Amino acid sequence: MAIGSGLGAQLGIAAESSYGTFVAPAKFIEFTKESLALKKTTAQSAGIAAGRLLALSSRRVLTRKEVQGSIDLEVTNKSMGLLLQALMGTSVTPVQQGATAAYLQTHTLASVAGKSLTIQKGVPLTTGVVTDKTFTGCKVTGGEFSCEVGGMLTATYEIDGKDCDESQTLAAASYANMSPFHFGQMAVKAGTYSSETALDGIRKVSVKIERPQDVERFYAGQAGLKKEPIENDQVKITGTLETDYVATTLDDLHTSDAATSLVWEFVGPNIESTHFETFRVTLPAVKLDEGPPVVDGFGVVKPTFNFTGLYDGTNQPKIEYISTDIAL
Repeated sequence: MAIGSGLGAQLGIAAESSYGTFVAPAKFIEFTKESLALKKTTAQSAGIAAGRLLALSSRRVLTRKEVQGSIDLEVTNKSMGLLLQALMGTSVTPVQQGATAAYLQTHTLASVAGKSLTIQKGVPLTTGVVTDKTFTGCKVTGGEFSCEVGGMLTATYEIDGKDCDESQTLAAASYANMSPFHFGQMAVKAGTYSSETALDGIRKVSVKIERPQDVERFYAGQAGLKKEPIENDQVKITGTLETDYVATTLDDLHTSDAATSLVWEFVGPNIESTHFETFRVTLPAVKLDEGPPVVDGFGVVKPTFNFTGLYDGTNQPKIEYISTDIAL
């Protein structure tokens, strides 16, 4: 019997072999907040019947269903692979580093066609009984990562799903011994791709990756459920760099509108040999949109630079993740 509050909640995920087909979760993530919920569309008859003052219950119909919401979590040193794959699109198999316990996942930007998840959440009643809500056909439509002074690396994933099934058996949750990436492990680099150098004065970074998709594919013959969303616009990558004005590097890039490769990485404890727990975002070309320094008082000048991620013509954006996970 679980605790009858959020303390007893759980969230399990699994990659689907086909869109909307349930797969029992085997990976459980520690989350801070979620808002996944069934969204339904109904229609109520307006038919006139002599003497009837209230709409008839039997003449209300459920015409379509879908799932929407988000998941907030801390980015940890294990169990992040499935969500990263659903966001970035590449089918990833962790690659063992040498003969060590370290495995590298390289999530390069690609189409998200065929990348859907089953997400099962357990919601506790006050009695301690945990109710099952299983969401199938879950597509990640966006992900935002952020870390600031004294904080942890956090992520928010936006989810669009096909259906909610409350008849599945709630999987027994089990958790790896995980620790979060944090500001003390953070570095930011800029410059020529693959030869970037460290930037000084960075206080906060956020990166948002949007995967626009047509989520309105409701057709006749589908029992009011949608077919798999299809990408319908270019990927959008944006972010911010909150800084102290210790050098003109970013200011000069803003002035010239020149592109630079941006690397945002977290390097944690050693796994084995020369391989460390790592979370790294590489954007081969970014341009700074706004944020030139202004003086608004006696304090240290603190410009915030907003940027847009673009294609450099050769290299795709990627997220690299080194952990002890031998599978996503």
